[in-house]
Amino acid sequence: MKKFIDENFLLNNKTAEVLYHQYAKDMPIIDYHCHLPPDQIAEDRNFENLTQVWLYGDHYKWRAMRANGIPEEYITGNKSDWEKFEKWAETVPYTLRNPLYHWTHLELQRYFDVYDILSPATARKIYDECTAKLQTPEYSVRNLLRKMKVVVVATTDDPIDNLAYHQQIKAEGIDLKILPAFRPDKAMHADDLPALVSYICKLEEVAAMPVTDFNSYLAALKSRHDYFAVNGCLVSDHGLEQMYAENYTDEEVEQIFLKIMAAQPLSASEILQFKSAMLYHFAVWDHEKGWVQQYHLGALRNNNSRLLQSLGPDTGWDSIGDFQQGPMLSKFFNRLDSSDQLTKTILYNLNPADNELMATMIGNYNDGSIAGKMQYGSSWWFLDQKDGMIRQMNALSNMGLLSKFVGMLTDSRSFLSFPRHEYFRRLLCNLLGEDVENGELPEDIEWLGKVVKDICFNNAKEYFKF
Repeated sequence: MKKFIDENFLLNNKTAEVLYHQYAKDMPIIDYHCHLPPDQIAEDRNFENLTQVWLYGDHYKWRAMRANGIPEEYITGNKSDWEKFEKWAETVPYTLRNPLYHWTHLELQRYFDVYDILSPATARKIYDECTAKLQTPEYSVRNLLRKMKVVVVATTDDPIDNLAYHQQIKAEGIDLKILPAFRPDKAMHADDLPALVSYICKLEEVAAMPVTDFNSYLAALKSRHDYFAVNGCLVSDHGLEQMYAENYTDEEVEQIFLKIMAAQPLSASEILQFKSAMLYHFAVWDHEKGWVQQYHLGALRNNNSRLLQSLGPDTGWDSIGDFQQGPMLSKFFNRLDSSDQLTKTILYNLNPADNELMATMIGNYNDGSIAGKMQYGSSWWFLDQKDGMIRQMNALSNMGLLSKFVGMLTDSRSFLSFPRHEYFRRLLCNLLGEDVENGELPEDIEWLGKVVKDICFNNAKEYFKF
């Protein structure tokens, strides 16, 4: 009987085994996009129990529990941490063929040396054993990162954040690089005028300058962009339904901004013009500083208005959207490229129908100045699973250079998510191994091993300059 998640998990040929164990397995991790809370890293927090580190804030698990008929009180409600974990353990056996089944057991093995299959029968033993370990110094959040050989983490931070926790971490001089990333989505969210006006007021206070018109708004945001750079930021990130590249004039955007400040309703076209102007200026600033800009495209968010109202955003009510991506991507990048102001860029799609679109779009703007300047990013969110990762790598291989890919990231809020890098690395090695054993690639293990190491770590190190 084949062991579940043995040393050759997902490695279905001998070449894959060699590539993974000799080249990929021990490479360090650069996690260049995640949502880990910097305050917990600054405090070097120890979690009280397995539920807190594993289930709090994890809408992947929440969606699975709801699909399994688990009442909300056991998910985001007021039930005890043990009762919530018990319901997760009840759900896990039913997640077979969902990536959660693999991730759950990889995380138990890699962090806690627990090889039991999680179920109602094993729940108490696993909970108690892992909780006891989590309360020891060896399981503080920094040591959880070290356990997975993580050397760089880029968090996701709003422009008005004071970055105090990043400053605290840097002042300690620890062996982990924890860097901020500039995420200005709220600064351009003209769909919700009250929220945007409130945001502008907070920006005025943080930037210590008045905002009276569009130019002063840009100046205040630029001051925050500069502040992030001083504090080690090298990347920006944008979570968008689609790229915005509508035509606009400076005069039109100025009038739109004055309407925003007066809380006057905007037309659909005015909203698009405002977003387009904001995205353009952010991109120009990124180019000036040599940052990497990232665009996560295609999420249809907040679909369940009833439960959104009671639980808020990022609680599991988002899905894949079917937005048209190509024309605006081309228009946006072409404007920047025409004035030689297009910085290093990573595109992520949520709809798998856009895989080949993204893989070919990046080729339009690779200009030979930097290897892999334009990147087709790793499979994201709902695509962050076996089939999604393989399809993304196949699209990139067929239409670009997989060898120049900057590899995997967690995009996670959990300190236990780093085995996703291992998952990706095993699939990468298996993909290349299959080609060798099918006679589609030469059996040059030294060269293939170098490519594997590059994708796992070296390409990202060179690309981001962390």
